[in-house]
Order: sequence, then structure tokens, then C-alpha cells
Amino acid sequence: MITPSGEAGPTTGPTTGRSETAPAAAAPGSRRREQRGWYFYDWANSAFSTTVVTVFLGPYLSTIARAAADAHGWVHPLGLDVRAKAVFPFAVTVSVIAQVVLLPVTGAVIDHTGRKRRTLALFAYLGSFATIGLFFASGGRYLLAAALFILANISLGCADVAYNAFLPDIADPDERDAVSSRGWGIGYLGGGLLLALNLVLYLLHDSFGLSQAMAVRISLASAGVWWAAFTLIPLRRLRDRHRARTGETAFGAVRAGFAQLGLTLKDLRNRPVTLLFLLAFLIYNDGVQTVITLAATYATEELDLGQSVVIGAVLLVQFVAFGGALLLGRLADRYGTRRVVLTSLVAWTVVVLASYTLRRGSIAQFIVLAAVIGVVMGGTQALSRSLFSHLVPRERTAEYFGFYEISDKGTSWIGPLVFAFALQLTDSYRSAIVSLVIFFVVGFALLITVDVPRGVREAGNPLPRRV
Repeated sequence: MITPSGEAGPTTGPTTGRSETAPAAAAPGSRRREQRGWYFYDWANSAFSTTVVTVFLGPYLSTIARAAADAHGWVHPLGLDVRAKAVFPFAVTVSVIAQVVLLPVTGAVIDHTGRKRRTLALFAYLGSFATIGLFFASGGRYLLAAALFILANISLGCADVAYNAFLPDIADPDERDAVSSRGWGIGYLGGGLLLALNLVLYLLHDSFGLSQAMAVRISLASAGVWWAAFTLIPLRRLRDRHRARTGETAFGAVRAGFAQLGLTLKDLRNRPVTLLFLLAFLIYNDGVQTVITLAATYATEELDLGQSVVIGAVLLVQFVAFGGALLLGRLADRYGTRRVVLTSLVAWTVVVLASYTLRRGSIAQFIVLAAVIGVVMGGTQALSRSLFSHLVPRERTAEYFGFYEISDKGTSWIGPLVFAFALQLTDSYRSAIVSLVIFFVVGFALLITVDVPRGVREAGNPLPRRV
């Protein structure tokens, strides 16, 4: 555990009975170097979230699915009847159902083996190469595009389990809101910069001698190249704190990970505050991620806005979100993290309700709403991550973040399924989008009951100055 003075001391797994020695606190200079390297993974993988998930893939996948559809607009993967425009939300849902199983197991394997850095590398490069493969999804190859996206999105989540688990290692309790907020903010800048370059390519594709479809395919692949290239920086700077186990096969590590996961599930039942916060987060962040993931599709399919308008709006969100993440981080330092997150959920509720009333073809209304999203988006996610890091035992960080990551960046869980079924039943994007309000209302109701100081003490962690 961590003693009240902040020094690392012996830690004992509450359920397993194992005993480890937590690493001594790193020197400030070394810690800042790791923090700067850690920020760059957000810079690297945010390109996937912005260019692929938020902007290009949804409309593009709908287009190539329509090219393969029958006269009534249906495709038939594996003998199922699916509307062409519902293929993307269903693909998101499939990837997240897989993550429900794989992400907690990934966290358990990381804590069992001590190999956060190697796990980060494995899944970052698996995901980035799958993203590069989207270049080859053309014509009516919607199944190829859907499969590659599912693989990339699963890999994104698994890599983020390792990435988020580094936060307690590289930041003291009173630093975490600021460090987490900077990570998210820098991620928005990185994702925004690549999106700006892709916007130029998309708008001027004729000048480059490219078709619009080719410009989209190059943009999708560029996100994979960006992700792969900038992942090298955190891999050079981050270090594992615990000695990795040697002489164990990959199968043995996974089997041990499953066993350890069962123990963690039992341990989680003994931490009611952590469990309540996790439930609240999984619900409200599912709404956040669904809005982010499907905003471009909603704008093009329902509001009849051009792709260039959507890309411009998302680009605006990236740069506004950089300032918003830092602003909400400062507000959390002054007013408390939980209070700021609760306020942001009220703002999200207003955003979803307002999106139902947007006039078809109104660029100004869409841009204003995008700016509001940018202000609250980064802070909601960054502060939730830092708050959760206080509620988990130090020796089980990755395992707990495995559950957390089920609804983190790009990994909505129930939201896309609710959206897809609402769209399937009503054939109305407006009805589908307004159905997401329930996630923010229920998430708010749960979060307001979370006793954070009690949860921090139960996890054996020092209480930060403000929570």
C-alpha cells in the first residue's frame, strides 16, 4: 500500500494473500520524463478515434455497405438481415462485446506478468496495422472493413488497459488530475493535427488526382501509420515497475490471468464504492462514447451536412477539447473532481436533447453544439480516469483498469446497441440519438451517491487534497 506520507511500502493482495514490494517513488525529473512519454501515447492513438471512428469510417462503411445491399437497402452478413446504414453501429457493438471479455483478462495478465510496456506495444501495433489495412476495403467489401475495425478497436482497448495502468506509477495522488488532463488534451491536439491534414486531402482530392473514396481510404490508413509511429516515444520512456516473470509460456500467463481475474471479481465485491463508481462510469461514459462515435453518421445521414462540414466540426472539437480538458482539470483542483464530472454530465444531457432539435442543413447550429461538446468532452474523460485511479489497489491497477476500459476511448458498450436497435425499429436517427439521454441521467444519479474519500481509504491509497 501507499503510506499517508506518500512513500511506497509493502503491499499485500487482499484476496490472493500475495506480497509484493511496491516500487520506490521515482525522482521528480525521472517522473516528468515518463509523464511526457506517457502523454505521447494519447497523441498516437487519438488519430484512430478522430480520423477513423468519429469522422471517416461510419459514413464510408455505410456507403460501401449500400454498394453491396439489395434493392431494399439490406445486407445479409452470416445470413442476418441488417440495414446497410446500421452496419457500422453493429460493428462497434460487436467489438465492444468482445472487449467485455478480453479487457479484464488483459488487465489480469498484465498484473500477473508485470509486462505493461510489452502489452502496450503488442496491442498498439496490432491495432495500428489493422487500421492501415482499411485502405484495402473498397467497392462492396463492407465485411472486410467491419472485421478490420473490430480488430483495431479491440486492440485499442487492450493497449489502453496497459496505458492507463501506468498513471499511478508516474503521478503522485495530487498530480493525477493534471497529468490525466494533459494526456487527454495532448491527445486531442494530435488527433486534431492529423485530421486537419486529412481534411486538406479530402477537400482537395481532385487537385491531388485522387477520387473522394481514395482520399478517404488514405486518411483511414494514415491513422494507423500515425498510431504506429508515435507509439515508439512512450515505449522508449515508460518502464515496468515490477520484475516480469520468466520461464512462463503465453498460454500459462493467460490461464493464470483468468484465475487472477476471478480473484479480482471477488475483491471488487468487497469494495462497494469502487464498484459503484465503475458502474456509474460504464453507464455515463457509454453515452459519451456513443455520441462521439456516431456524431458524423448522424450529421451526414440525418442533418444532410456535407463531409467537409463534419470534418471541420470535429476538427474544431479537437482543439476546443484541448483547452476544455485543461480548464476542467483546473476546476477540479479548485472545486473537486467528482463535482466537476457531475456538472459535465448535466451539460451532456443538454447536448443530446439539443441535437434532436437541430434543423436539417443548419451548419451554424451543428458547429455551436460541437463547440459545447469540445468543452466538456475531454474533462469528463480525463477526470474520470484520474478519479478511478484513486479507488483501485496499487497491486491490481491493470486488472481494475481492464474493467474501466470496457467503456473508455472508442469502446462504447450498450450505447451503440441501443442506438442501432432504435434506428432499426424507427428508421429515425433523431429517435436514436435522443435515446442516449438515459445514459447521462442514470450515470449522474449513481455518481452523486459515490463516497469517494471512503473508496480511497478502502483501496489503501492516500487521500488527495481534493476529490
